[in-house]
Amino acid sequence: MTPATIPSRFGLACVLGSALLLSACAEKQVILPGERESVRPEADLSESRIRLDGNTARAIQLPAQRVNAEWTQGIGSPAFRVDHAALGGQLQHLWEVPIGNPDSRRARITASPVVGGGLVYTLDSGAQVSAVTPEGAVAWSTNLTPASERAIDSTGGGLAYANGTVYISSGFGLLSALDARTGELRWRQKLEANGSGMPLVRDGVVYVVAGDHTGWAVDAGNGRVLWQIMGAPSVTTVLGSGAPATSSDLVVFGFGSGDLVAAFRQGGMRHWAEAVAGNRLGRAVSRISDVTGAPVIAGDRIFAGSHSGRLAAFDLHGGEELWLARQGALGPVWPAGDSVFAVTDLNQLARFDASNGSPIWAADLPGFVNDKPRKRGETWAHYGPILAGGRIITASNDGLLRFFSPESGQLVGQVEVPGGATTEPVVANRTLYVVSSDGKLHAYR
Repeated sequence: MTPATIPSRFGLACVLGSALLLSACAEKQVILPGERESVRPEADLSESRIRLDGNTARAIQLPAQRVNAEWTQGIGSPAFRVDHAALGGQLQHLWEVPIGNPDSRRARITASPVVGGGLVYTLDSGAQVSAVTPEGAVAWSTNLTPASERAIDSTGGGLAYANGTVYISSGFGLLSALDARTGELRWRQKLEANGSGMPLVRDGVVYVVAGDHTGWAVDAGNGRVLWQIMGAPSVTTVLGSGAPATSSDLVVFGFGSGDLVAAFRQGGMRHWAEAVAGNRLGRAVSRISDVTGAPVIAGDRIFAGSHSGRLAAFDLHGGEELWLARQGALGPVWPAGDSVFAVTDLNQLARFDASNGSPIWAADLPGFVNDKPRKRGETWAHYGPILAGGRIITASNDGLLRFFSPESGQLVGQVEVPGGATTEPVVANRTLYVVSSDGKLHAYR
């Protein structure tokens, strides 16, 4: 041992000895007896505190059922919404038919089927459009993948039918028009961004929201751009956004920022803009501000919801907020009678008073796929609701169609969907159609 190492080791021993001496002299910590209570009890953000509790059965005057031959577009516009489609009580699975690529880790089916001209139209998780007969036979299929692209590079899109033409928005950033009887391409317009939003067609104009937060108005006959309107930028958009909604003179777009923008259909001048703003503390998913509850017009009101835990009603003509509920909407609400029905961001089917937004009842839907505390992550997806056959109907990727009483929210029936649903259900000619995650169209009657 060299003399140089002796002082350093001696110093280390002194330090350790001092530390042990101080530790021995320290007083024991006294733990007081009694119940421990949080200094901020109001910060309890458990889901049990923020879900709607309890049900109140309340009578409702539903629109009369009618047999509809078509379901051509989204439900946001009164001109195209089937307020109460006729549907039998005990549904049986009629048939299923493959429509193309299924859901996968890279691509999702986001387009609900539409029905028009005697055919059912679908879009797979890529860019294949199919027309299916009411008997379950594929009449034609058209792949809209551009020659310079790969099919796996596209995901999401939407469908609309009008006057013998099918209009398709796709993840390739294209808005296309196909002949509804043959599938032949009529025209194609570049949207300059992802085009997974659902289109809406009215009076010869196609309206759609592109992924760069731009609302488009395009001539339905030739694809020529008529006008555009910008929304606020956002990075928290959701694949497969809902369709705009139209009244006699306005079109209302929902953007990823949570903004609703109403413009005059003639010329595209902005009329008003409001936000469906919110933030549910304790839930990271609430940072997604997109208007997932696409705008729905009923009378002089427009309803819209977001992923951030908010559902609101606005005056259609001036944009003033009429009420705000602290429940988000994951899809378009369904207005009926004095109420609106919604699948909320907390995995509940809920009924709200349309006049003031107060909750009437809420029915729990399946939540986490694995509900163990340390393994919670993926949740079941629920699509809808729609009103048909006197019942409120949801479709879920847990493999079930569920039927609820509009008056009380009681579950009154369920039917299996092989593969699990991946779109909203639609009804035409007393038949319910839904697309499953494994890329098949199913029919029930």
